[in-house]
Amino acid sequence: MEIRLLVTFEKVAAHLSFTQAAAELKYAQSSVTSQVRSLESSLGTELFDRLGSRIRLTEAGERLVPYARRIIELSEEARAAVAETDEPAGTINIGTMESLTSYRLPELLELFHHRYPRIKLSLRPTLGDETRRALRQGVYDIGFLMERETEHTGLRSEVLAPEPLVLVAAPGHPLAGAGGLTTPDLADAQLVGTEPGCPYRDLFENELRERTGAPPPFMEFGTIEATKRGVAAGLGVALLPRMTVRAELASGVLVALPWEPPFRLHTQVAWREGKRLPRHVRLFIDETVRLVREQES
Repeated sequence: MEIRLLVTFEKVAAHLSFTQAAAELKYAQSSVTSQVRSLESSLGTELFDRLGSRIRLTEAGERLVPYARRIIELSEEARAAVAETDEPAGTINIGTMESLTSYRLPELLELFHHRYPRIKLSLRPTLGDETRRALRQGVYDIGFLMERETEHTGLRSEVLAPEPLVLVAAPGHPLAGAGGLTTPDLADAQLVGTEPGCPYRDLFENELRERTGAPPPFMEFGTIEATKRGVAAGLGVALLPRMTVRAELASGVLVALPWEPPFRLHTQVAWREGKRLPRHVRLFIDETVRLVREQES
């Protein structure tokens, strides 16, 4: 079996799409299809069921996936060991979310840009479920999570820091001058938030639904910056990581409401359990842990 055929097979298996695999590998789709056919021919079995415009792994394909990943990883490890120099090099595919990219990672990205120019960082914007799935499938090398849980099936993770949340509003909002707020006090408030799938948005929404018995009204914005602008304009209140609103709270553009979230989130860096981490990936994890913990000290 040729390594390049296994690489192509693994990408198709991860995405369950010849089109997406071709785009990631920078091949023509016909080349991806041809390589998978060649691998199937060499193994004497079909690896995918073709269902019209969709595909799925056959039983043989399912069995091949972990072997393909192990062979690919060992090949990459061998190549790195032979070519290893004093300067670490390689590509790291990273799944992350907007709040972490914008407020936690700039110092880390700057460090790697200047100190380790031969390490290429490819950032992919995804949320928790999608990030965990991509890590398990081998699409991402590293993933950043902001989760309540700190253990994830099939993954190893390192907790970087607790991520405090704060409910914010414009200074003139009716709740801005209130005393200690309870969850039922928020039942009639217009809520401003990011899209569903965002961990703190989903936990907030579930808490309000359980306590008030009705789905809360959310005005959805695509980004944290847009959410903050909407809140500052008086459109409603929003629950956001404190790190994302420090400047607005300090300047008085936003105020913190006296409501304590009944859940805690932790920012984490994660990778697939059992994965042999190349030198440059291990370096990235170590520097991430060091820098984030320095930020918190």
